[in-house]
Amino acid sequence: VQLQASGGGLVQAGGSLRLSCAASGINFRIYNMNWYRQAPGKQRELVASINSGGTTSYHDSVKGRFTISRNNINRTLYLQMNSLKVEDTAVYYCNTYHQRDFWGRGTLVTVSS
Repeated sequence: VQLQASGGGLVQAGGSLRLSCAASGINFRIYNMNWYRQAPGKQRELVASINSGGTTSYHDSVKGRFTISRNNINRTLYLQMNSLKVEDTAVYYCNTYHQRDFWGRGTLVTVSS
């Protein structure tokens, strides 16, 4: 299983970014997929999830600002992030579980004030 996240960068507060995660080595359409983030000095936290049926859930801090989605044909997971805040600064990881956790390499999102 390989997960490759991309799309991070530097953005001003209030701006937007779209993260992508390309998956290979799994039957992507049947797996629940997640975005996590880890800010400096903090524990990794679950940001958003989407199950195989397309049902989504979000951390309270990003509800109404972030949208998780998936394209099963392209085997790609997305995270649209709007109205970004300084506190959203973190390394973002895509994740799935199949007998064990699989993690992508992570992509850095930096939000400046």
